[in-house]
Amino acid sequence: MRRLKKTKGHKPPVALDCLGMGIMPLDLLYTIEQFPPPGGKVNAVDMCLQGGGPVPNALVGLSRLGLRTALITVVGNDWIGRVGIEELKKEKVDYRYVIIKKASSATAAGFIEQGSGQRTIAFYRKVFLKPTDLKTSRYPIPRLVHLDGRDLEASIKLAKWGKRVGALISFDIGSIRNDVSHIFPLVNHLVVADAYALPFTGAKTIKQAIKRLRRHCPGSIVITEGTQGSTGFEKGEFIYQPAFKVNSVDTTGAGDAFHTGYLFALRQGYDMAARLRFGAAAAALKCTKAGGRAGLPILNRLKRFLNSNPETYA
Repeated sequence: MRRLKKTKGHKPPVALDCLGMGIMPLDLLYTIEQFPPPGGKVNAVDMCLQGGGPVPNALVGLSRLGLRTALITVVGNDWIGRVGIEELKKEKVDYRYVIIKKASSATAAGFIEQGSGQRTIAFYRKVFLKPTDLKTSRYPIPRLVHLDGRDLEASIKLAKWGKRVGALISFDIGSIRNDVSHIFPLVNHLVVADAYALPFTGAKTIKQAIKRLRRHCPGSIVITEGTQGSTGFEKGEFIYQPAFKVNSVDTTGAGDAFHTGYLFALRQGYDMAARLRFGAAAAALKCTKAGGRAGLPILNRLKRFLNSNPETYA
């Protein structure tokens, strides 16, 4: 790819809507009637094999909505990595920045309970991104940079580069794992799950958690709560969005889909209330199919759903 030339006093042209970086495991999901007891066996009624990962899933969703997207990730030199890259290609996500290392690709396997749509996942990963793996001079200039923080030092490097080229930085984390708070001062849009926000801040309520997150992150903050909806904070105002009711098949990737809707609306210049509404709609539609990507909607379907005055949980 031709390197963008920098002219004194001028910013390089924007070439991309969203550049994402994060893990890309291959997901193997079995649908079962109910979870077995410890040590028990159960017959599966369905099976889903597809690419996964919070950031890749969000980028696939954005691509289906018509945005230009590209992914930075690392995979192993095995068939799993090749399958992941082929799926990106099929979904029109630019895969030229995927790094291939001599290792096993990441995988995730689990059960989805019929009826409730709840899932239990086991995750395996032995391949990682280092800051030295990133070649920022090669990357197209994006409007948005979306990160999951699994490889924190590399994420911080990309976030700093994104700030320099004028991109907005979005960050996703769904649960407590490694300490990712060092990146928060660089983040413009911190959209996290309650399973992370409450234990990290020690707060008892969502609004209290947002106030404590503001000590770390000066940007806009959103906390999602599954069927309990989402709460955003921007320009000194709290905004609540209830979750939409659907026939839920699988909740895997619902948070990733929320980011899809939120980032799409952000790219359109919409306010916080509209971003939360688009996020809630994308998450609901995703849950109508098994896996993290199958239910991600195209733009016409997303708009039809929003215009149908869908029922909410609250």
